[in-house]
Amino acid sequence: MHRSAHVDTFARDNLPPPEQWPEFLDSPDTRYPARMNATVELLDRMVAGGRGDSIALRTEEANCTYAQLQARVNAIARVLRARMGLVPGNRVLLRGSNNPMMAACLLAVIKAGLVAVPTMPLLRAKDLAPVVEKARVSAALCDLQLRDEIDRLREQTDALEQVMFFNDGSGADDALESWLADTPGAFEACDTAQDDVALIAFTSGTTGKPKGTMHFHRDIVAMCDLFPRHILKPTADDIFCGTPPLAFTFGLGGMLCFPLRAGASVLLLERGTPESLLGAIERHRATIVFTAPTMYRQMATIASRFDLSSLKKSVSAGEALPDATRQLWKQASGIEMIDGIGSTEMIHIFVSSMPGDVRRGSIGKPVPGYEARVVDDEMNEVAHGVVGKLAVKGPTGCRYLDDPRQLDYVRDGWNLPGDAFAMDEDGYFYYQARSDDMIISGGYNIAGPEVESALLMHEAVAECGVVGVPDEARGQLVKAFVVLKKGWQAEDGLKGTLQDFVKQTIAPYKYPRAIEFCETLPRTETGKLQRFRLREG
Repeated sequence: MHRSAHVDTFARDNLPPPEQWPEFLDSPDTRYPARMNATVELLDRMVAGGRGDSIALRTEEANCTYAQLQARVNAIARVLRARMGLVPGNRVLLRGSNNPMMAACLLAVIKAGLVAVPTMPLLRAKDLAPVVEKARVSAALCDLQLRDEIDRLREQTDALEQVMFFNDGSGADDALESWLADTPGAFEACDTAQDDVALIAFTSGTTGKPKGTMHFHRDIVAMCDLFPRHILKPTADDIFCGTPPLAFTFGLGGMLCFPLRAGASVLLLERGTPESLLGAIERHRATIVFTAPTMYRQMATIASRFDLSSLKKSVSAGEALPDATRQLWKQASGIEMIDGIGSTEMIHIFVSSMPGDVRRGSIGKPVPGYEARVVDDEMNEVAHGVVGKLAVKGPTGCRYLDDPRQLDYVRDGWNLPGDAFAMDEDGYFYYQARSDDMIISGGYNIAGPEVESALLMHEAVAECGVVGVPDEARGQLVKAFVVLKKGWQAEDGLKGTLQDFVKQTIAPYKYPRAIEFCETLPRTETGKLQRFRLREG
């Protein structure tokens, strides 16, 4: 490792032992100098290259150029270091929805040599407490809209010594804007090493203690130079938009880092409904959209009401993309979806395919720079078409913050994201389920997402979730939770119709032997279906 710029060495001290790291593959796309700062690479280089007057961030109300964003980032960095007295390596909790100040605060923390710990806006104090304690966070920048939970958090722990609130024009002493008015818009970036920790991203998993994934300055830049460069191929003329939160690495890439790396712009939306996202695409002539499969399915049903002629590319990630949803969106928009699988541990997408290379039912092939295979429990590669565990390695990989679960995620140099996959003879990867979500019923292995995809092809089904529930005779029973479209009645006769439909669509033994109609499905803030809650009943 290179000489660290961190005065507070907590992050580096709590990396896993090197022998527990995955093997990192060399890629010509990710060969960086020993000293680098991610914000300098993403923002300052664009201004120095002549894009200062180009739009970087857009909202419904106003636009912000690269030069304006740089000045705001520099002023925030000065407040962090001079006013708040933070030193390189200190961790900073970031709380906010997708707005320009949240974006600027993220970039400023990294530029100042501090470690960003972004958190989902909907998290409550009880959810934030273990994050603060795990990462030893002593300072926070928080959107004023989210003040209540920070105040509750400070009642529960003494760890947060300083909190500044942004989007706060009150003039109060703890309002970040109060200090920015008289702060110069110049700041010399911290001389960080490429392998200094810049980001601790906590997994968006729904069970167990949160896991902090540590990413270096080079990792933040690397995610911009792999999937976007080879699959997405954005240009400076593109306008990005979407719904994933900046605190989610899917959103950090698509809603901030990818556009900046390309010299493009991004439309930041604080709240995204199908109607508001489609309306924003129409008004701002957006060209690239990032969101989750559920949102695409909902948007497809009303897309004809909007002018989407500017839209060129759509990216889906965060959870499995049912083929029925892919086809529905293609019919509605004319666009072939770019599907991808990534993980917080790997920072972004590592298996995907360009629209022209899509193979039906497959996510795609490893993004250039990555290698992937399907293995058994002993890490042996399985035959084509056989379901096993996905193993991947590349220029990014898992390094948990002081967590014994590192040994579960990394084996023999490979990252194990916890997904069950099959690979065909041409190297295309087919998602089956989360490894712990495979249903074993009557001796058969059944992937819940495959049953969901079949159900979604029926005209009555708006959304569904499929899980295994205990059954004395079969071990597990396939059970479907179904949200019906308007105009359909939840009745026993429809259950039989749906069961017969699935039998005719996929292997008959996979049909849901139990169906429960419900109004909504439980989802995380990032759109992931919370199957554990369905299993709990």
